[in-house]
Amino acid sequence: QVQLVESGGGLVQAGGSLRLSCAASGSIFSINAMGWYRQAPEKQRELVARITSGGRTNYEDSVKGRFTISRDNAKNTVYLQMNSLKPEDTAVYYCNAGLTYYKGYYRYSGDYWGQGTQVTVSS
Repeated sequence: QVQLVESGGGLVQAGGSLRLSCAASGSIFSINAMGWYRQAPEKQRELVARITSGGRTNYEDSVKGRFTISRDNAKNTVYLQMNSLKPEDTAVYYCNAGLTYYKGYYRYSGDYWGQGTQVTVSS
């Protein structure tokens, strides 16, 4: 019923920039908070940045001042602008959204994840 599709990952040199996008599709009624998480090899998944439906943001300490999260509510899309990338930013980045969707006469709420997009920063 609902799908989150990420794009924008890739290989970049240290100091470079990438912009990730994540579009939610399906019979969506509303989307609450949206966020980006990342998981590096041998490490647990961690929150990178989060944005509420009202536009309030919070960031993991190591990305503050370098990454910017934003969203376009009309397009059900969240973005992550990543600047001054470092090798330690290398990970699979996952989009997450808390949302409500229609199925028949009913509404259902849940937490959804994208499939992940690889970001690799070379030194």
